[in-house]
Amino acid sequence: MRALVAGKVGEPTDVLRLESRPVPTPKAGQALIRVKATPIHASDLHVLRGRYGFSPEFPTVGGHMECVGRIEALGPDTEGPKIGERVVAVAVPAVPGPHVAGTWQEYLAADTRRLLPVPDRLSDSTASQLAVNPLTALLLVTRELDVQPGEWLLQTAAGSTVGRLVIQLSRHLGIRTINVVRRRDAVEEIEALGGDEVICTEDEDLLRRVAETAGPAGVRKAIDCVAGRVGAQVSQALAPGGEVVVYGALSTHRQTDPAALTIPLQARSVIYETKAVRGFWLNRWFGTASPEDALRALSQVRSLVADEVLSIPQGRPFPLERFAEAISLAETPAHGTKPLFVFEDGRDNDDG
Repeated sequence: MRALVAGKVGEPTDVLRLESRPVPTPKAGQALIRVKATPIHASDLHVLRGRYGFSPEFPTVGGHMECVGRIEALGPDTEGPKIGERVVAVAVPAVPGPHVAGTWQEYLAADTRRLLPVPDRLSDSTASQLAVNPLTALLLVTRELDVQPGEWLLQTAAGSTVGRLVIQLSRHLGIRTINVVRRRDAVEEIEALGGDEVICTEDEDLLRRVAETAGPAGVRKAIDCVAGRVGAQVSQALAPGGEVVVYGALSTHRQTDPAALTIPLQARSVIYETKAVRGFWLNRWFGTASPEDALRALSQVRSLVADEVLSIPQGRPFPLERFAEAISLAETPAHGTKPLFVFEDGRDNDDG
């Protein structure tokens, strides 16, 4: 089979090579998946650069997030899924937890407890992006912060993939959103998506606008994936007792020095107003959630996507041979289209 393999840590286009490898043999509790589509996430590229929260053993097959495919075979004494069943394989390594094979290859041996059956009406493009960003949005809003109908939720990077999903989910749940963007030309788009209020940091004061919007009661719950100065302002803008969950650091996207990944919090605001700032990382959530709980959450996401509550934009397909072009698209600011590696096996002709 063909596989996209990184021999060492480095820039993805420098260290990735297309290789021929043996098709893996599934062990007990595993299924062999013939991969149909698998996305390129920014975090996949950070893993290869050595800038993420875990590092695989090199050489490694790229793609440590998710894919969709069909079950070709089962390991010995393995029950549950059926041969030919179409599934999403969740390849997010649990931290702490065992090694998980990368998805940028034609065949993948995966733990059956990490497989979610998906209906044929969901395209390969949609199904292959089901498990990471929509799950993150759901967990942040409903589990990490337990935002209730009618409450305000403040979020940064509202135009990001997760940010857009948070807006859609919040509308569905009756939650009001205050959405922070950095470009004026993004405001209208976020409003059209259903964002209740939009703050543009290019020409608006975040603290003043939050205070004007939320009134005396203020905002008590926020999610941030920018960190840096904007993350600090979000914390400062919260009402006493408020909480911000940080799940990314886009302001330091190209930063290679870990000591520079900071959020300059105001000590007085944190101490005297008893605010909380804590992190969320999907890998660590998988490390603490039971397999049953994880599948329950994933099933909830599948229903939200199938019922069109959450909309996942159509990805752009690339064969493995064009990996440099695909990675370039993934790195393009505000590209709006997720590149997908796709494999044709002649049996399916859906719009993946």
